Amino acid sequence: MSGITTESELEMIHLQLDRDIEERLEALGATSDTSKVALAKETLLSALKDDTRDLKLAEERLAKPGRRWSQEELERELDLVD
Repeated sequence: MSGITTESELEMIHLQLDRDIEERLEALGATSDTSKVALAKETLLSALKDDTRDLKLAEERLAKPGRRWSQEELERELDLVD
């Protein structure tokens, strides 16, 4: 893999963004000297990586079930209950 992307490997999508999101992208782009497209792509890739990581963790836990604690149990165990 050379790291070079050819035009035939690219896929274009069209997104309709709420005005608030577009304004946030514009503001961030202006402060970081990055285009809105680059920021949107970076954000999308980051979200996909997070989802992939979450899915892998869930699959590992299903494959190796073990003790699970509820939030209430953890709070009691750690003496965090008022």
